Amino acid sequence: MVNGATTSGELRAHNRVRLLRAVHDCGATLTRSQLTRDLRLARGTASVLVAGLAQDGLLHEEPAPEHVRGRPTQVPGPHPYGPLALAADVREDAWELAACELGGRVTVLDVRPHDGTPEGALGPLGEAVAAHRRRLRHRVVGAGVALAGPVRHGGLVDIAHLGWRSVEVPRFFTDAPIVGNDTAFAALAEARRGRLRDVEVGLHLHVDFDLGGVLIVRGRPLGGAGGMGAEFGHMPLTGGTRPCVCGAVGCWGMDVGANALLRHVGLAYGGGRGREQAEHVLATSEEAVAAGARALGLGVAALVNAHDPEVVTLSGHGAELYERAADSLLETYEPGLMAIRRDHPPRIECSALGWRGALLGAMESVFDAFLTPEGLDRWRENHLDQARDTPERQNVTHSTPKREKAP
Repeated sequence: MVNGATTSGELRAHNRVRLLRAVHDCGATLTRSQLTRDLRLARGTASVLVAGLAQDGLLHEEPAPEHVRGRPTQVPGPHPYGPLALAADVREDAWELAACELGGRVTVLDVRPHDGTPEGALGPLGEAVAAHRRRLRHRVVGAGVALAGPVRHGGLVDIAHLGWRSVEVPRFFTDAPIVGNDTAFAALAEARRGRLRDVEVGLHLHVDFDLGGVLIVRGRPLGGAGGMGAEFGHMPLTGGTRPCVCGAVGCWGMDVGANALLRHVGLAYGGGRGREQAEHVLATSEEAVAAGARALGLGVAALVNAHDPEVVTLSGHGAELYERAADSLLETYEPGLMAIRRDHPPRIECSALGWRGALLGAMESVFDAFLTPEGLDRWRENHLDQARDTPERQNVTHSTPKREKAP
């Protein structure tokens, strides 16, 4: 049997997961017939699976928008009262919380600034997550939280430039979330929905106040033995000697990112402050932008020599540096490559997901945990109980606060 299934029931459970996973990964854009063909299912089997998933409140079909004649073509998508993943992106100065449906559609629930302390950032976030869990009840299948620092097993996070050391993230939440590094989550999303999809080996770099990076192999970020692997921003790749708040000297991230832009023009930096000033520098100082792009290109060359990726993707300020100063970046990238790589260097591309990557990666981590036979069994039990107990189930769009301007 497929995937270790030894009974018809196990095979059905396996195919239910496969079908839901396919709907999620394609963004709920493929018709039932396309999914049937791609998953190599019999037409009758697919019909039974879709009907059962619809009955369980997991899928809902709509006519294909481009259908013209003949029998209407149906597109399976998220059920109106189906599962939701709560996803949060905690940046150095603010956090964003969203509800995400099967298929990846995002509804922003809240955006708030914070004071840079664990209590000031994670306390209100934990309260907001708890409030939305109560409102949406059984629909919430988990929460994922992206953080701008190394995350160890058990949800311990260190954000050196904010002074966070061994902060136990789960203690701020009623139900423990899935906690991960923002760059690793952004890379996961890029592998699922962006430029690294179907790429065997890719390198993703995310630049905010400083720089993070991770290697993607067969669609998964390499986390290391303790979950803190690929802290590329803390490698001495540019020849600098300035001490970093992480405790090392000459970190690449000291020369790339919003902090580096502020320092280049003599403005105060650090502690998650100065985002608007950094955006102004990025838009007005060609010299600062070129310096950041050259430092970025130099480090990318070193990582390409070490890891041999097919593609390098850039998000956050990394994409903006490339778009504004590609010549400066290539000025150090190409000479930094080994001679055997220069004829066919890995291409550098801007992320397809923009600044939303970390949030989407947090979502993916929740659905990865949910889309299992056990996860669907739990949903079915809760769904049947909830259907009996509550005549009006909560919709994600009910009571949704107006979105503030993103930081």
